[in-house]
Amino acid sequence: MTQKKFEFAPMPDQNGYFGKYGGQYIPENLKKAMDDIDKAYEEIIQRKDFQDELNYLFKYYVGRPSPIYHCRRLSDFCGGAQIYLKREDLNHTGAHKINHCLGEALLAKYMNKKKVIAETGAGQHGVALATACALVGIKCEIHMGEVDIKKEHPNVCKMKILGADLVCVTRGTKTLKDAVDSAFEEYLKNPDEFIYAIGSVVGPHPFPKMVRDFQSIVGREAREQFIEFNGELPNAVLACVGGGSNAMGIFTAFLEDGDVRLIGVEPAGRGLDTPDHAASITKGSEGVIHGFRCYVLQDEKGEPLPVYSIASGLDYPGVGPQHCYLKDLDRVEYVSVDDKECLDAVITLSRKEGIIPALESAHAVAYAMKIAGSLPKEQTLLVNLSGRGDKDLDFIMNVLGMK
Repeated sequence: MTQKKFEFAPMPDQNGYFGKYGGQYIPENLKKAMDDIDKAYEEIIQRKDFQDELNYLFKYYVGRPSPIYHCRRLSDFCGGAQIYLKREDLNHTGAHKINHCLGEALLAKYMNKKKVIAETGAGQHGVALATACALVGIKCEIHMGEVDIKKEHPNVCKMKILGADLVCVTRGTKTLKDAVDSAFEEYLKNPDEFIYAIGSVVGPHPFPKMVRDFQSIVGREAREQFIEFNGELPNAVLACVGGGSNAMGIFTAFLEDGDVRLIGVEPAGRGLDTPDHAASITKGSEGVIHGFRCYVLQDEKGEPLPVYSIASGLDYPGVGPQHCYLKDLDRVEYVSVDDKECLDAVITLSRKEGIIPALESAHAVAYAMKIAGSLPKEQTLLVNLSGRGDKDLDFIMNVLGMK
């Protein structure tokens, strides 16, 4: 079989663009701060002491490599293709977010910053960054929407115990987009002494590049592990997409493998025919949000629309610029899963394999379950299980009437 060929422009180019997406749509004074971060990042990743420290922490602190697991009972239940998981839920702090948070905290320390500021939706980025800041000894401030604070109580407790200052955001929809706005405003007060540690492959250059690079360890491990496990690459790799960090982390290692389908799963919420979803690539249009160009769910004036997902980490009206570029190239397929399918995947994976996934990750599991039955049994689907569901348990039980 002849492998499909894709030709990629630089990802990103020297101005931070992935094709026509990305860039820096920011005030001039903030541009200098972003360029300083980019320069420091390019310097630090070349240093052996930085790489040695990061690799040491990945192995002995995070617990990498995270394993590949074959879901035999789930595969039998679905019929057809065999489903495998990349177990990022087993990382310290319970998700993939710790991978880039360690890198960002070490970068902040290298740049002699006094405080790290961040937003969080599901709380996993907030917990991971609070953990990393505690480890390196730097002040941490997390902005989180009031709605998400109520949904994600366990992660709120963790952030407070870890010493982070938690800012409750009560504006707008009181969710992730508003938390980003709030955190960015705080950062603008003193960009010389503060650093904004963005939680996904979004924001102005260099953050989409930096977060992807730190997360790419997921894909490198998965590719090697899967070949060792099965003697060949998977037929498809799936991951949920909100901002898109866990997806870019695993997709990056397979981009050149044209016969491996890459599938990003967005949140359809209560339905794509309603306003209650966050499927930015599927239903959005080109626009600018939070300092970068991407597909955005926006109104006729170009203002971001209120969005919704049962998963707090996916309810963002934009998406990473590299995802937009890969969508236009038809290298990645972007699909969607609604709340009901997500909840069904949580219960099914829990009861077939004893693994409770985060609501975010369950979107990718749900789509794997949906397509497995229509594929031959010898085909393989690799799902990035980006986080565990501990944080969601009270919310899930209330929604399903199990309390």
